[in-house]
Amino acid sequence: MMVTAYIGLGANLDDPAAQVERAMDELARLPQSRWLGGSSLYASAPVGYAEQPDFINAVAALETRLSPRALLEAMLGIEQHHGRNRTFRNAPRTLDLDLLLYGAAHFHEENLTLPHPRMHERAFVLLPLLELAPELVIPGHDRAAPLLARCSDQSVRRYQPPLKVATGAV
Repeated sequence: MMVTAYIGLGANLDDPAAQVERAMDELARLPQSRWLGGSSLYASAPVGYAEQPDFINAVAALETRLSPRALLEAMLGIEQHHGRNRTFRNAPRTLDLDLLLYGAAHFHEENLTLPHPRMHERAFVLLPLLELAPELVIPGHDRAAPLLARCSDQSVRRYQPPLKVATGAV
C-alpha cells in the first residue's frame, strides 16, 4: 500500500540551494516510491545554534511503499552522499533530511518520531509544507495553516538566488 510521506530538506553549507535541489532529485528516484512534488526554496535563520549561515529549506512529497524506517535509512544515505557530518546538535550542515509525516502515523521509536516532534513549531517547515498541501492536518496537533500563524515571529522568505553578473572584457 502506498503512503504519502513529507520530507523536510535543509542546508546551509557548500551551495545550499544546489544541495537541496540535488537531494530532491535523489528523493524522486527512491525505490518503491513515486515523486509527488517539491516546494519552492525558502531562506531562514538558523534555530538553536545561531552563529552560522542562513538555511535553505524546502519540503518534498512522495508516495512510498517503503516502511518509515526504510525511508529514514534511505534519507540518511542521501545525507551521507552529500557529506553530512553530525558534529553537534544544530550544527551547520551540507544537507539535513527530516521525515516529517508518514501518512497519519503517530508514534515514537528509537531515532524516529512521527510526526516530526518540532515541525508544528517551525515556520521553515510549515510554509513549504502548506505550499504542497494547503489543507494538511498534522496528526496530534492541528491544521498546518493555524500552526504557521503561531510562528509569525520567525523569519522565512522565499529564496531568491543571487544574480550572476558576467565579467570579462567587452
